[in-house]
Amino acid sequence: MTFDQQLNSFGVVPFTHGSLLPLLEGYSRPNDKIASLLARQDIVQLRRGLYILGPARRRGPLSLPLLANLLNGPSYVSLDFALSWHGLIPEGVLEVSSVTTRRASVYDTPLGRFSYTRLPLPFYRIGVSRMQNTDGTAFLMASREKALCDKVALTRNLPVSSVVGMKTFLIEDLRVDTGLLQDMNLAIVGECVEAGYKQRHMALLLKALRTT
Repeated sequence: MTFDQQLNSFGVVPFTHGSLLPLLEGYSRPNDKIASLLARQDIVQLRRGLYILGPARRRGPLSLPLLANLLNGPSYVSLDFALSWHGLIPEGVLEVSSVTTRRASVYDTPLGRFSYTRLPLPFYRIGVSRMQNTDGTAFLMASREKALCDKVALTRNLPVSSVVGMKTFLIEDLRVDTGLLQDMNLAIVGECVEAGYKQRHMALLLKALRTT
């Protein structure tokens, strides 16, 4: 197999510096070859040590949620990107928003901005779904209920102190369709209440969904 064939075999999945080095065993200065690949845009650097094939070499669409999972982990896609993905909010979202158990961070890459917000582990691990891409790859994303819980929990200075106020936030601020709010898996929201993080807001969200 030629070098080009080996390189193209990465497809649309990100790969590490360590995965690239075996392809460069015949080069006395492999890092110089990597620099050349970057300069020609045969590969694109997402962050230090993590790459994706350049546009001319890709044979299929990129999965931004998969990139988000691999760019910084452990993490799963949530918040506005997941709410839009699930059709809960009407706007399209460009920034891929995720949550993590690590510190908050932002990556500005040639493929867009990826942001990560920290959640404590007991709350983090609730309601995460494994989603399948058409090419067989998979990624982790919040269920629509968990994405909504994450959004409420991580909205700074959320001025909500009643069920009515929570409904106003959901319907007027987030512009969530009330019909979709009536078809939620409340068990997931209940688990978020029991996790103890932003418990008052989670309890108000659960009551709001029960009476919508």
